[in-house]
Amino acid sequence: MSKLLMGIIGVAVILGAMFFGTYNKLVTLSTGIDGQWAQVEIQYQRRFDLIPNLVASTKGYLEQEQEVFGAIAEARTRYSGAKSVDEKVESATQLDSALSRLLVIVENYPILKSNETVAKLMDELSGTENRISVERRRFNELVQGYNLTIKRIPTNILAGIFGFRERPYFEAVGGAETAPKVEL
Repeated sequence: MSKLLMGIIGVAVILGAMFFGTYNKLVTLSTGIDGQWAQVEIQYQRRFDLIPNLVASTKGYLEQEQEVFGAIAEARTRYSGAKSVDEKVESATQLDSALSRLLVIVENYPILKSNETVAKLMDELSGTENRISVERRRFNELVQGYNLTIKRIPTNILAGIFGFRERPYFEAVGGAETAPKVEL
């Protein structure tokens, strides 16, 4: 074989290896994001499992706070029916708001604060909120790494060819930075 043909074959092998390596890296990063989102959802499920217990424990004391309970139920329903990450983020933020109002109410009722069941549920919920925060942060870190990768040359060319698109960050919905006001 001639040196030219050997050179062409060598370049083809190197380009092929780079091509497959880049594609596999994009698949790995994308799958990692999906896996991390599953971790976020696990923590949401934990929260959703705790909330009915907290609501049931406080409901007898808070008959006049039916609006908060309704908002919690509506947010849970919206989340379970959400199809995209963006829809789930929006409904999770709606739940955050309703849950914040419930927590403010509980804080304002001394008899609830001293109830052992409510106190334990509040501690569990607090721990779950911390877990959710950690998982959201990890999700956003993976999305950032993936988005940077698909924007860099030459990966951006292959990403475009194979349909790898920028992934959305988990962002709070507008107004989430304002603490809820509860009138008692």
